Amino acid sequence: MASLAEIRARIAAQENKSSTSGSSQQSDNSIYPHWNMDEGTNATIRFLPDGNPNNTFFWVERQIIKLPFNGVKGDSSTKQIIVQVPCIEMYDAKAVCPILTEVRPWYKDESLKEMANKYWKKRSYLFQGYVRQNPIGDDKAPVNPIRRFIISPQIFTIIKSSLMDPEMEEMPTDYMRGLDFNVKKTSKGGYADYSTSNWSRKESALTEAEQAAIETHGLYNLTDFLPKKPGEAELRIMKEMFEASVDGQPFDNERWGNYYRPYGLDAPTNGAAKANDEFETVKPAVQVRPAAAPVAESAPWDNDEPAAAESVKVPATPSSDKAQDILAMIRARQNKPV
Repeated sequence: MASLAEIRARIAAQENKSSTSGSSQQSDNSIYPHWNMDEGTNATIRFLPDGNPNNTFFWVERQIIKLPFNGVKGDSSTKQIIVQVPCIEMYDAKAVCPILTEVRPWYKDESLKEMANKYWKKRSYLFQGYVRQNPIGDDKAPVNPIRRFIISPQIFTIIKSSLMDPEMEEMPTDYMRGLDFNVKKTSKGGYADYSTSNWSRKESALTEAEQAAIETHGLYNLTDFLPKKPGEAELRIMKEMFEASVDGQPFDNERWGNYYRPYGLDAPTNGAAKANDEFETVKPAVQVRPAAAPVAESAPWDNDEPAAAESVKVPATPSSDKAQDILAMIRARQNKPV
């Protein structure tokens, strides 16, 4: 287990570098859906170390790109859906993401920033631990009480900044002298707000039952729950899907469904082997729910809650004609001599 000093050194090194350089598991209900908490409630979580001894941190970062489509090809009854794909930069910061390569120049044009935000990668962070106080009445805890948590950047910023506080003397994941974390849900500007979340002030030991569960079930290796790293074929499919999404086309399940597809849609029956189905590991991360006016995260394009229901609030996918005009304008500017 890494020490608090090692974590602080690693965070500081990452932040310094940033400022200077500018496998599939069976899905279950071990993901704790804190985004389903009622406004004004509080969940108390006790984070645990990563089961991977080579991970300095007690979390892993996820980088996901959301591709909205106007329904499914051949099915007029479907509404807008969202297909999520892993950003290759999650595995190698030097790798070339075909989607971000095209989106980055959009930020140079004020009229395209909204579109750029829509297709930019969304970060979230995977943790594990216990839910010690659960305000979600209908939550069904799994047999293994060690839950996984998909944490948004807003909450993660609070967690990380507190780790750099010199007044925190022990690792918050320490079994005997660790700290609980309180996830507090409020709202701000029509979106869910977790800015008042905080660490408990008093240290506490894991209970005998909690320690016994670790002995019985073991800790998760969090990297096992990251999507499969895309290869050349997956990257090609991602680029095709991205262009179709911007063009306002529906999702073509026969063409892409053996690689990526929205949760709830069956694989195509064209005989091709299923190449990448890792998002079924975390079903809430890709499920498209009815437009029931959910409370989004801090902004429509920065909603890292796995509910994936932000299709109500994200800017609507442009019509095919408008999208083609946008793409034509973008590519013309990219090819224009400097």
